[in-house]
Amino acid sequence: MPCRGDLSLIEAPQLEAWVAPSCHSTPPASVGPVDDETRLQRDAALAADLVREAALLAARIRAEGLDVERKTSGSDIVTQADTAAERLIVQQLTAERPDDAIVGEEGTSRPGTSGRTWVIDPVDGTFNFSRGSDWWCSAIALHDEDDVLLGAVHHAASLRTWVGGPELPSTCDGIPLGPLPETPREARCAATYLHPPFYGSEVGEAFARALGQVGTLRMLGSGTMDVMAIASGQWDVLFQHSVADWDRLPGAAIIRGAGGASALVPASGVTWTVTGAPAAVADVRAALLDG
Repeated sequence: MPCRGDLSLIEAPQLEAWVAPSCHSTPPASVGPVDDETRLQRDAALAADLVREAALLAARIRAEGLDVERKTSGSDIVTQADTAAERLIVQQLTAERPDDAIVGEEGTSRPGTSGRTWVIDPVDGTFNFSRGSDWWCSAIALHDEDDVLLGAVHHAASLRTWVGGPELPSTCDGIPLGPLPETPREARCAATYLHPPFYGSEVGEAFARALGQVGTLRMLGSGTMDVMAIASGQWDVLFQHSVADWDRLPGAAIIRGAGGASALVPASGVTWTVTGAPAAVADVRAALLDG
């Protein structure tokens, strides 16, 4: 399936047609001496397998019926699919990368000794997922003490898998991503979100300044899927404040592996994530800081 095109218009395939990977082909990182490039390739292959399997599991659970619980608000929710998918990833990472730390959105916090940490978002876009929308994904990132190393994202509805990082050219289903378009300011499309209580506040004013750098915007409820749309050439930039690592790092890694940029911008008392084509990121960053 091509990786350039309108992701939001893809219909979900029948569950019976989905095939989970039969096994992992990536040995534990600690087995035998390997160079950094080989290790990164093995980690990327493992990450791709993990997000595919997690998304398949989540989709199967949704088909059987979800139990929805609130976390911090009516729109911040969790289901048994989130926790089951995270548990699946953690179990396999514990077996295959025993020295690495693991952090997950649904509560996993396992220390490691390697200086590397896997960050898991088992279902990004849980509200969408719980309402039957297909704009959700499973995502994972790996970072060391200095930088993010890679990200992997699987969109269950289209069976697409993105993988990439700053030193790992990004791909979709193994096909290299094309260069990100540098769209004129008035034609740019931004993916974003701002909670209504921030309207009219200092944060809301910064948000409005950022909007001045784009021509239109989309609020679809899965930041990582929004970034995959940017990586696929549909949109141009994402900006949002107070984004957790599991929501930020997978997409940031893949965008950077596609020649884009991702920045953390402290402005108006919060930290903004700005990710996308380099010129758009620079313009939004400058607007956020111009307060």
